Formats: sequence, structure tokens, C-alpha cells
Amino acid sequence: MITATCRVLATVGLLSAATVGLSACNTVTGMGQDASAVGHDVSKGAVATQKAVTSNTGLATH
Repeated sequence: MITATCRVLATVGLLSAATVGLSACNTVTGMGQDASAVGHDVSKGAVATQKAVTSNTGLATH
């Protein structure tokens, strides 16, 4: 027979595992958003560089 103490410990354990699992999902999502932001910044830098090369040299970059 399961005692009240065992039930409490099992409940606390399950809630702790759920909390850790949910926080990990949040972390992975945030990391994906950060990586996406870096990609957008690199693209903006590439476009700015391409425009600078074109305007300063008169040469097409494609």
C-alpha cells in the first residue's frame, strides 16, 4: 500500500520533472530565436556591404 509520504514525494518528483522539461523547451526556443536574429543581422550586413561595393566601384556584385 502506498503511504501519504510516498504520494507526496512522487507528486513533488513529477512536478519537478515537468518544470525542468518545460524550462528546457523554453531555452531551445530562445536559442532558435537568437540564431535566427544572428542570421538576419548577417544578411543585413551582406546587403550593406554589397551596396557599398556597388556605389564605390560602380561594379555589379552579381
